[in-house]
Amino acid sequence: MELVPTPLLPDGYKVPSTRWKHGSARLRELLAEKPYVFGPGIYDPHGAELLMYHGFDAVYFSGYSFAVGHLGTTDMDLYSSVEIADGVRRTVSALRKFQLTMAMGDPDKGVDPIHLEIPPVVADMDVGYGNIFNVQRTTELYVNTGVAAAHIEDQVMPKRCGHIAGKALVSADEMVGKLRMMRNVADDLGHRDFIVIARTDGVSASEAPESTRGIKLAIERGLRYMDSGVPDLLWCEFPTAARGPVEEFTAEIRKRFPKTRFAFNYSSSFKWQNERDPMTFDELGQMGVGFLFITLAMQHAAGYGMSEVLTALKERKEQGYIELQRREWDEGRDVPTKSHHLFTGVPYHHHVGETYGARGMGADEGLAKELVV
Repeated sequence: MELVPTPLLPDGYKVPSTRWKHGSARLRELLAEKPYVFGPGIYDPHGAELLMYHGFDAVYFSGYSFAVGHLGTTDMDLYSSVEIADGVRRTVSALRKFQLTMAMGDPDKGVDPIHLEIPPVVADMDVGYGNIFNVQRTTELYVNTGVAAAHIEDQVMPKRCGHIAGKALVSADEMVGKLRMMRNVADDLGHRDFIVIARTDGVSASEAPESTRGIKLAIERGLRYMDSGVPDLLWCEFPTAARGPVEEFTAEIRKRFPKTRFAFNYSSSFKWQNERDPMTFDELGQMGVGFLFITLAMQHAAGYGMSEVLTALKERKEQGYIELQRREWDEGRDVPTKSHHLFTGVPYHHHVGETYGARGMGADEGLAKELVV
């Protein structure tokens, strides 16, 4: 890892040189280097920072997770393009800031700097939130956030989660028009590396212009989208964890387009723990899956973790919280959020504030220093 200075850190502190490489260029490099790129699903900057701290390849900004985390509701087109684009923007921005704060460490407490690569962010664009002109606007919003890639699906509006019944599809021609618009907007903005992911919900759609249904419809749609020359990755949303349809879809697409790379949702909707022989990440990579993600990974983890501590607080009052702190500060565990001041960059703000002469910031602020845990 090459480390270089940045004017946003005091003298002597450095960041990885890849800081100035656009996320889309970085994601293309990873796709070329690795059997597959994996990104757990998040819905906010805090979750993305945790993924970055733990060294994951990429961050997946999940629409369903955003619906839960932003509105407390389900994934049925209940938020707008501007809302989710702003969520993506804040996430990309937070990762850049987090790299700086971790590269600072805490000099006053002898905490060494940590040099973290910024993972590329892949974002959910649902159906583009309208017609091709909505897609035009949304793509511009997304590309200007610094996001590496986005996926768009072939459902009608209002769309619904791929694992909720009653999905209906727009025509393949309309979907191809949306894909072309995504590509052309990104190119017009000078971001030719921007990665376009085409998704079909054909396997479980109940309504579509075609007479075919099921896996055959999904294959037909996948081939139509690849014929357009636009998709960098092709995603088929499957209704179950069964191997057969995944193997059939990837094999049939690759008969005509041998170099196709796929996106695959290792969905939180499936009870993987009940599968006798669940597909592994490595097996999916061998099928041609380039980008692998778990849409609601962090939402489920957050729900589980918060429920555990809330149950403990309800049953054991202050002891429930004390037990949490013991686990957080166990020397054998790497829990970066145990010091919320360090994780959020209080030392960085003090030292940089002092460098810039900001009032109320810096080493001379004794009370502020005392507050750093």
